[in-house]
Amino acid sequence: MMSAVFVAGTDTGIGKTHAACALIHALRAQGGRVCGMKPVASGCLETPEGRRNEDALALQAAGSEPQPYAAINPVALREPLSPHLAARLEGVTITMPPLRAAFDRLRITHDTVVVEGVGGWMVPLAPGLLASAIPQQWGLPVVLVVGLRLGCLNHALLSARAIAADGCRLAGWIGNRIDPAMAALEDNLETLRAMLPAPCLGVLPHGLEPARAAGRLDLTALRRPAA
Repeated sequence: MMSAVFVAGTDTGIGKTHAACALIHALRAQGGRVCGMKPVASGCLETPEGRRNEDALALQAAGSEPQPYAAINPVALREPLSPHLAARLEGVTITMPPLRAAFDRLRITHDTVVVEGVGGWMVPLAPGLLASAIPQQWGLPVVLVVGLRLGCLNHALLSARAIAADGCRLAGWIGNRIDPAMAALEDNLETLRAMLPAPCLGVLPHGLEPARAAGRLDLTALRRPAA
């Protein structure tokens, strides 16, 4: 079982968290201790317990055992904006060391940490720092979540090209049916399978909760050593 994996998305709003939670449940079914992590989240709500982000809460709930919220989401920003803009409004600058420290603490106590990115591959976190720096600097294999809707071919292929250009390994991709009425679904999936340089780990049906959607994933490719 891999020690960590980075879940990237072809865009924002394509079900990256849903797929990450399904992946966590699928890894748990193999008998490992697994947790999710959302290093940076914007669009957090103020609660009596502190800021909370819906995606990070979902990752927290999907894990093998309860983890403190701050361990899952060390940087929680209020405004639903690109992280560098949300951080600037609060007068803070996102840096890598606190994120890496939180990741290392989770990795010590878990067999696998599923790290979810924010938005797409090249979302800015701070001046000169993109979200892609997380898998780059931490040496994480990447699982790309493809939101199945019109335009997904272009977004998926551009994302795969950027992942390779940044020196990261695309270990597989997951199709997520965010548009249940998408035309030519099977034809699009056939094109993605032919053109993406990594295996399809599964296609998640629309509206199926992550614990059940996990059964649609085949993680065999993730257990193979990198070529």
